[in-house]
Amino acid sequence: MSKQVVILAAGMGTRLARPLPKPLTELRDGRSIMKQQMDNLGFAFGDTYRVMIVVGFKLEAIIERFPGATFVYNEFYDQTNTSKSLLKALRASGDGGVLWLNGDVVFDPQVLVRITESMDANQSFVVVNTAKVSEEEVKYTLDSSGFIDQLSKQVQPALGEAVGINYVATQDKAALIARLNEVDDQDYFERGIELAIDRDGLKFKAVDISDLYAVEVDFPEDLERANELF
Repeated sequence: MSKQVVILAAGMGTRLARPLPKPLTELRDGRSIMKQQMDNLGFAFGDTYRVMIVVGFKLEAIIERFPGATFVYNEFYDQTNTSKSLLKALRASGDGGVLWLNGDVVFDPQVLVRITESMDANQSFVVVNTAKVSEEEVKYTLDSSGFIDQLSKQVQPALGEAVGINYVATQDKAALIARLNEVDDQDYFERGIELAIDRDGLKFKAVDISDLYAVEVDFPEDLERANELF
């Protein structure tokens, strides 16, 4: 079975203040952020994956650049957050687990190599970085068994950051869909994960990639840092 990959790319990216969707922001080598993601997927998975992109803001610009993907439209992209974009994608996905990426993450292709074992084992996970903990980023803690406990921007004290690359296993997908349906329109998808952990007993592993780079590009300074690292 092909690996199912979702890229969340519906948002307006107002903090970066670019005319096109943020995933189409050009990096120093001339590729867009999303093209870099696609290249990384090909590097790690060969031809054993298929991509679904959640679009909204200026969707035509993304669709014309990536005609080989399938697309899900979040028509409320200007009124909802990533929880509802992910909900649409998971509902449209086929049987099996789903890997999803925020469409603004610049990352080392080795990140995908590292997570392959957990995907093949059908273990839900959140990719994390313990090297730094920024105020703006989604942070996490672990429970006594070493699985994700809290996951939000408000977590204090935190063990590290979630980098925007996650996987939900086959057996966990229905519960996550139900919780994403419950959360507020302006919630991030991490709120759905938290509720599924707390109320449904889901176990999300923390996959540490602190020795590799992964930068979520929200502000111009993030773009500068991403261009320095890759």
